[in-house]
Amino acid sequence: EAGWADGAPPGPPWETAFFGRVLQRAECLEECLARRLDGQPSLHRAAPEIRRDFERREPYNYLQVAFFKLKRLDEAVSSAHTFFVANPQHLQMREDMEKYQRMAGVKAESFRDLEAMPHWVAYEAGLHHYSADDYQQAAAKLEESLSEGLQALEDCRTLCEGLQEEEEQEEKAQLGLYEAIAAHYIQVLKCRQKCILDIATKPGRVSSVEDFIPSHFDLLQFAYNQVGNQGLAAECAATYLLFYPSDERMLEKMEQYRAALEAGSAVTPREVIRSYVQRSLMEKKLIYYAVEHLGETFNDPDPWTPEELIPESMKAKHREDQEKQRLEAPDMGQQQQRGPLLFEGVTVTMDSQQLNGSQRVVLDRVLTESECKDILRLAKAASGSGDAYRGRRSPHTPHERFEGLTVLKALQLTEENAVNWRDAKLLLQASEKSRKIVESYFTPEKRLYFSFTHLVCRTAAEGDQEGRMDLSHPVHADNCLLDPEGNACWKEPPAYIYRDYSAILYLNDDFQGGNLFFTEMDAVTVTAQVRPKCGRLVAFSSGGENPHGVWAVTRGRRCAIALWYTLSPEHSEQERAQAEELVKQKEAEQEESQLDDKNAEVGHGTGDSPEPPAPKGRARSAGRRSKPYSESGVPSKELQTRDEL
Repeated sequence: EAGWADGAPPGPPWETAFFGRVLQRAECLEECLARRLDGQPSLHRAAPEIRRDFERREPYNYLQVAFFKLKRLDEAVSSAHTFFVANPQHLQMREDMEKYQRMAGVKAESFRDLEAMPHWVAYEAGLHHYSADDYQQAAAKLEESLSEGLQALEDCRTLCEGLQEEEEQEEKAQLGLYEAIAAHYIQVLKCRQKCILDIATKPGRVSSVEDFIPSHFDLLQFAYNQVGNQGLAAECAATYLLFYPSDERMLEKMEQYRAALEAGSAVTPREVIRSYVQRSLMEKKLIYYAVEHLGETFNDPDPWTPEELIPESMKAKHREDQEKQRLEAPDMGQQQQRGPLLFEGVTVTMDSQQLNGSQRVVLDRVLTESECKDILRLAKAASGSGDAYRGRRSPHTPHERFEGLTVLKALQLTEENAVNWRDAKLLLQASEKSRKIVESYFTPEKRLYFSFTHLVCRTAAEGDQEGRMDLSHPVHADNCLLDPEGNACWKEPPAYIYRDYSAILYLNDDFQGGNLFFTEMDAVTVTAQVRPKCGRLVAFSSGGENPHGVWAVTRGRRCAIALWYTLSPEHSEQERAQAEELVKQKEAEQEESQLDDKNAEVGHGTGDSPEPPAPKGRARSAGRRSKPYSESGVPSKELQTRDEL
């Protein structure tokens, strides 16, 4: 009332100016949308379910069927391929794609992605040129990827101004004016921050490329330096330092570039990226304020966010998460400090350098010939009683049979007298010996836990094996989804992302084919091969640095113990723990039985009715054996006297 009496508007002086601008922008957007959509924008708003279907490219699944029935094969194939790119685990579409590839009249160019994002097309092309040492083309494509990616980022940010899905689903209590505005604005800011994950995630994948924008400048500075353009190399290095100002490697590069440039040449980062970083940090600051004071939550998508921006109450958790990531990630520097192999006679036959890769090793004499034969005997005895394959056709090729046996199943079969106890126990011991060797070689200061143990045999099917083009096991990585076209390996389900190291302990060599081979990330360029033989152990890290496969087994039976290890105890093999418990129980029973036998022998030697062994060919007196005691259970007087003597 006092305000009105003085003629001044109520409330803070900035409020009317602020909301005046807000109303003007709302009017502008409403008019623009009505002009573009020819009607009220609300009439064109799609339901969340429809939006999700389009994000998953569901319409292309229907289109490929429709085009196929209309005999428009080129459009059917491109629609199927477009859907399959975003849904690589869709089994029916996988089968359809294989059929299209075998069809006569289908051209290779028909397999095209109709929804391909320009920045991803350019990015993958840039990585391909970079891997081929064609740095001129690599730089051109990476620059195109960066430009298209930043445009896609702006488009994504603009769409964040709409109604957020969280707000559609949540029924919140009615908020005041400022609380409601703050809640909606924070949702918009979080959506804008998440946009970097959207553009950095390839269709069909869950995981994004970490540091998508900074990594461009890391690659570009190297490419420009290789083609002799130190000016642009320095500019890209300076731009990278906007994200990581204390990166020692890049600071050294900057010094080299400055020394190579003319004296007085200014090196400045790109202004568009400086603005991008400043805007992102300002948004993060507001979001973290809301987290600290308004009870909001936030998962920061950027690893380059400076720690001083994070509220004190969240810094402890932030450091804890970083430490957990550091512990889970293999420490490449530490892994060069090889420990002793622990077992006498075990030798390193080939190391990483000889295998043309990283984190690879071949060791021999882990098992003796007799130990190999014993485990092979176990595999043969358990054939048809192992795991789900049970000697049926291999899941990887119709030309081989596949048999598998876990350590727990092997020990359970001993109780059915299907296999020898000693052989089953040897499988457990051989795998544990391998674990200790791998642990001492790769992670001498970290404990390795079993993730899975599998005795596997691959047998060539009877019939013509000549001219086989398939593999016994296709090229893959053990803890990520190999993407040869994108030159990447995506660490996401259904891959076993918790596996850190892999090993194969071979049992025989009396077969044809079946060599293990390593490749580059393209799954085509073979870098090394290993021939199986009894007692040979091949071990390697499980990530995308070690894609591997198995050549076709064309004759005979190839058996090996496949082993996977993890640094995370929560992912340790549960079946193995049960198997070890079974061994303990069995050994305890054996000890108890031996103790009973020993007591019986002692009782027989000093007990109630000592009797010398009968001479050969002469039976003992049945009467003296049958009634050493009286009916009361007490030794007779005659026996007591004899015992005393």
